[in-house]
Amino acid sequence: MHMHKFEKIWLIFGFGALLVFLTVIGVSAFYLGNQPPSCLATIDPEKVDTTAPFNEPGLKKVEGKEWDYELVFVASAFSYSPARVEVPLGAKVKVIATSKDVMHGFQAAGTNVNMMLEPGYISEVVTTFKNPGEFLIVCNEYCGVGHHMMHSMIEVVE
Repeated sequence: MHMHKFEKIWLIFGFGALLVFLTVIGVSAFYLGNQPPSCLATIDPEKVDTTAPFNEPGLKKVEGKEWDYELVFVASAFSYSPARVEVPLGAKVKVIATSKDVMHGFQAAGTNVNMMLEPGYISEVVTTFKNPGEFLIVCNEYCGVGHHMMHSMIEVVE
């Protein structure tokens, strides 16, 4: 079989690029020990109401951490707890959330907060609320017939 020289060049380039890519990934994973982020924090979905910090959802000021507040949410059948929360303007907030029943989404419109809440796992994200106003939290993962009614509100106040 005869191959044109440009085909040979592209094949050599393609295999070379693949070899470089696999080498970089291999060195990164095995030699440097880099791993993809994983959900290390778990919780028993049947004991969410009795497990801290989910037994008292809401905003709490923390000391000695790189964030100012912890905002705890619990998702359950077509609702979030708390339904409304006030956050100070410019506060660095760690949002911690989980689900008690099925998979839910958690997206605060107009912010970088977007998580998937799975029963048995704790999802976390750190954000800073730089603009005052109301930010609607919606479930962006279909969770049943009442999915369209599932919402909460974060109000950023000065």
